Amino acid sequence: MKLNRQITEQTVLEELGRRITRRRVDLRITQADAAEQAGLGKRTLERIEAGEDCRISSLIRLLRVLDLMDNLDRLVPEPGPHPMELLKTKGKDRKRASSRRDEASEPWHWGDRK
Repeated sequence: MKLNRQITEQTVLEELGRRITRRRVDLRITQADAAEQAGLGKRTLERIEAGEDCRISSLIRLLRVLDLMDNLDRLVPEPGPHPMELLKTKGKDRKRASSRRDEASEPWHWGDRK
């Protein structure tokens, strides 16, 4: 199943659970062994594989056991600078986000300007 923004959170959790189960089985690791290696309870692993909610830290521990940690970089890639932003900021990192200005509105001027 291809994950996209239109499917529900529950469907995403269920698909992740299926993928985690498949990976664990492919590696020939039992639920009990995977849970122990991840420092989780077996019931917690069962819930994750069943597509139930879990803590992110539990998922990270499990991904480490299943040798899937490298895939987290693709999940949330480190943002890179945009070329135009580099020109505007002269190479300095942005510290805050600003609201978008309505380009159709009149630009701001000092009060004495007519």
